[in-house]
Amino acid sequence: MPVAARPTSDDQLADEVARFFADPLGFVLFAYRWGEPGALEGHDGPDTWQRKFLEGIGAEVKRAGFDGLTPVAPIRRAVASGQGPGKTTMCAWLVDWIMSTRPQARGTITANTFTQLQTKTWAAIKEWTSRCITAHWWVIGDQRMYHRDFKDSWFCAPQSCREENSEAYHGQHAATSTSFYIFDEASSISSKIFEVAEGGLTDGQPMIFMFGNPTRSVGSFHNAAFGHDRGRWHPTVIDSRESRLTNKVQIAEWEQEFGEDSDFFRVRVRGIPPRASDAQFIDHERVLQAQRRQVVVLPDEPLVVGCDLAWGGEDDNVIRFRRGFDARSISPIRIKGEFTRDPAVLVNRLADVLSRTWDEHPVAALFLDSAGIAGPVGARLRALGFRQVREINFGSDSPDPKCRYYRDYMWQQMKEWLLQGAIDTSAELESDLIGPGVRPDPRQQRVWLESKEQMKGRGVDSPDDGDALSLTFAAPVAVVKRPEPRVKQPGSWMGV
Repeated sequence: MPVAARPTSDDQLADEVARFFADPLGFVLFAYRWGEPGALEGHDGPDTWQRKFLEGIGAEVKRAGFDGLTPVAPIRRAVASGQGPGKTTMCAWLVDWIMSTRPQARGTITANTFTQLQTKTWAAIKEWTSRCITAHWWVIGDQRMYHRDFKDSWFCAPQSCREENSEAYHGQHAATSTSFYIFDEASSISSKIFEVAEGGLTDGQPMIFMFGNPTRSVGSFHNAAFGHDRGRWHPTVIDSRESRLTNKVQIAEWEQEFGEDSDFFRVRVRGIPPRASDAQFIDHERVLQAQRRQVVVLPDEPLVVGCDLAWGGEDDNVIRFRRGFDARSISPIRIKGEFTRDPAVLVNRLADVLSRTWDEHPVAALFLDSAGIAGPVGARLRALGFRQVREINFGSDSPDPKCRYYRDYMWQQMKEWLLQGAIDTSAELESDLIGPGVRPDPRQQRVWLESKEQMKGRGVDSPDDGDALSLTFAAPVAVVKRPEPRVKQPGSWMGV
């Protein structure tokens, strides 16, 4: 595409950018170097759905006719889609457009988990802002993006979506500009966060956007995209097969494996809610409740340890501890895969774990993921005298006929336990527990989780912490038997 002449001064640039106040598509085409050598070489601009989406927002801005003083109705948009059509990129474009065309704009960006927010959503905003023609206007780090000359009045920032952080969404106003909120992977975000955000939509020309896979059939995102709030949110539903950005080979494999009308395919490709059940195996609310819950553990509850092994890959080796309903009190141990290419490193680390007491409790059982060379590690630990070590084959038959494989059985046990158990608030564990989806069992209705490879194929990290905790449910572990106290007998030598 022809390259337009670039402005030669900041004043000229400001005048050029101001032309796009009501034209976000024009801004995106103008602000990034489409077709030029570099990251955008070979790209001529947004995908078809992205163009229509931006055109719709621009048309609404024009109709509102905001004069800089009189408040207008909020712009609301919800986008539900399958995997990979460019929703997170759209988040970045909206940030750059709003911040560049609206002096003193203020925004909040969030996502369903801290990991998603920092490594995907906010990372995309940083990347696209660095490519933007107004990049030199901004200072952007991990915690904040702000105008270099107006640090305290022209900014946006990532925020956790935990309910206890809802106060962070209060008080965001921009009476002469735009207060905006962007929710990525919104299906799993608590309705309370959306309710609080409404308070920032009362003045200026406010905007609020939701993006996500429709993994749940309830909640604010579902209501906005498919339920009774559709009229206010003007939803866009994107079938991943219709986007030029998605992996068509992967989609074809999913269609053949799961079927077009399966819950997995409906959510991950067609961008519509599951029929009967959440394609997400463990719901977010269950995890949040377990993070808040206080539990009591009997003194004789055994300490059980689960270890998920990475064997030198990109994933982490994770060791997690649980006593009864308490999986919080003892912090997990996390070792980067790159540090454990030598199995002796893990043997030594696990031997240390087994040799110690933890909160005055010895390890009653250690369950290892048997993948890779876990067998030799387990054998070496037993040769060192640690008889409480056992390898678990994730792919072996489940002891419960309602689950397909052993991994499915452990995760099902963990899912039920989460209704009464207590876990820590680490972002890694939270993200891992809600990460896996379920796939349909063609022969009978059994629990069958998607594989780690399938999760990575749709951009979700391997659930290292989740698998480590699930291993603590691999088999029942007997309670710890304490020595009986010795009682003095009358007339015995002990009474002398």
